[in-house]
Amino acid sequence: MLLVDDQPENLLALEAILYALDQTLVRASSGEEALKALDDDEFALVLLATRMSGMDGYATAAHIKRRLRTRDTPIIFVSGYETISPHATFRGYAAGAVDHVSRPYDPWVVRAKVNVFVEIHQKNVQLRKQAALLRSGAATDLFAQLSTLLSDAETQARDLTGQLQAQAPRATVRTTAARLERAVRILRQVLQGALELQEPGTPPAPAPLHSPRRRDR
Repeated sequence: MLLVDDQPENLLALEAILYALDQTLVRASSGEEALKALDDDEFALVLLATRMSGMDGYATAAHIKRRLRTRDTPIIFVSGYETISPHATFRGYAAGAVDHVSRPYDPWVVRAKVNVFVEIHQKNVQLRKQAALLRSGAATDLFAQLSTLLSDAETQARDLTGQLQAQAPRATVRTTAARLERAVRILRQVLQGALELQEPGTPPAPAPLHSPRRRDR
């Protein structure tokens, strides 16, 4: 998770509280530094100080929520007890925060709130992995079916070539057989190339049976 505050002592206090959760804690001492960290890594949660010199927490949160990559990252605002007011709370939620904690920290409350979002993030990661495995299994089944159908086509092509050789003039047989064999060979090469692209651990996206037209966005 990402901890953002321009006061080192506040970051140190948060780290001491959250250490028991056994999560990777990354510090950022400004809004700009926080945005850069979010560009580099994925975080389960951002604990963001409302008051900071330069870009404050509200402006930082607005930037986070405008970005496609980070707009779903939950934000908990952190502020001093004296700064809590109905207006500040409303402003925090309007900026995209999902919760709020105040200093001086209540360790049990902070850990309980943070742990909820950590567990949600872990479940989301697990669901993404399961979905990828399902997609991989579906693609593998499709390739297996295509391979079986292609083997049948190869057998029928050989039989048809034999029949043409027995019934048609020689020049016609050569032309027809060559076209048929070339078409089947190209299909086999395409299927083999698709199978080779299936690297272990990298789920392929299910390929459509036809190529959709591109649309400009």
